[in-house]
Amino acid sequence: MDDKLFGCSMAMAKLELRPLGNTGLKVSSVGFGASPLGSVAEDDAIATVRQAFRLGINFFDTSPYYGGTVSEKMLGKALKALHVPRSDYIVATKCGRYKEEGFNFSAERVRKSVDQSLERLQLDYLDILHCHDIEFGSLDQIVSETIPALQKLKQEGKTRFIGITGLPLSIFTYVLDRVPPGTIDVILSYCHYGINDSTLLDLLPYLKRKGVGVISAAPLSMGLLTEQGPSERHPAPHELKSACKAAVAHCKTKGKKVTKLALQYSLGNKEVSSVLVGMSSVSQVEENVEAVTELEGLGIDEETLCEVEAILEPVKNLTWPSGIEQKT
Repeated sequence: MDDKLFGCSMAMAKLELRPLGNTGLKVSSVGFGASPLGSVAEDDAIATVRQAFRLGINFFDTSPYYGGTVSEKMLGKALKALHVPRSDYIVATKCGRYKEEGFNFSAERVRKSVDQSLERLQLDYLDILHCHDIEFGSLDQIVSETIPALQKLKQEGKTRFIGITGLPLSIFTYVLDRVPPGTIDVILSYCHYGINDSTLLDLLPYLKRKGVGVISAAPLSMGLLTEQGPSERHPAPHELKSACKAAVAHCKTKGKKVTKLALQYSLGNKEVSSVLVGMSSVSQVEENVEAVTELEGLGIDEETLCEVEAILEPVKNLTWPSGIEQKT
């Protein structure tokens, strides 16, 4: 694409804002996953967040776990450098998972965690506070101790809304069925709404009945649907990795970008309020926004999508275990 034309289209980009459950928040269809900011220089972090905001991304997600608190610090500095009203952007962070100490969902640690996050982010309040990867703790503790602690923080004005995150979809129904209606405002699911795994679809009617907003992350399945491939530590079974590698190779042969196709697929269902994508550079931001604007204008490449879906059909919805064994 011609640089001048690309710059013009980027300047005019206005991402769709979608309602997030019953929160009253309207989040950009693509959300800024700030995990990669844990490993970039401060100037690059600031430039990346600035470009994301300029192009219409208003939702930023981080965690003290990412980069061992560095992601929160970088995001805080970058948001401060925007010099815009606090109400112009939406920030979510998490509690319960930490780089050094692992998992701790106690009420005392949650309270300490939130105060530390607010300091690192240079914010007076959070828009969303997620309990991070709850399948690694006792779900009964999450229900009886952690979430009540989050509710107190909400009453104190330290967070506006409460969420829970994790990989197994069963954790969401387990918790939501055991807390009063309206207690949980948002869920963040990852690796379950993409070309290779769309099982989140089955849960959407339930979540809608509960009035819970839905955020989906990892549309590229944590690197499975990228040309560079996943890290060696990726927990996916061999057959899933092999099929995704074949799908990536097919797109490359056709001169197509599998990353764009995967992101556009994940954006297709508007009951998913925002699709979180990790970003660490201005070029990544622009590539993601271009994928959205192209989807809205031309639609998805149906031919290539059908070919990729055929390659992935034998491993469709194949996932991997995550967390500790839970009492049910």
